[in-house]
Amino acid sequence: MMTEQEQLTELCVRLGAPSVQASTMAAQLLKRADQIAAERGVAREQALKNLLELMIKGRAGEVPASWAARSGPLS
Repeated sequence: MMTEQEQLTELCVRLGAPSVQASTMAAQLLKRADQIAAERGVAREQALKNLLELMIKGRAGEVPASWAARSGPLS
């Protein structure tokens, strides 16, 4: 059975990241999911799901609906 990090690493590779970078990305996703869960009081799984959706939409060049409202000129 693969660990969570191994599964995320494989996903990142399938999305086009080089293996070494994919491993780093997976570790960062897990760490950020933990941080978001603690900061916002949401389930870790929900935080990770949101991060993965954001990553996949970003790779496709899409702006998630939750971010579209925030878009505008940067100051």
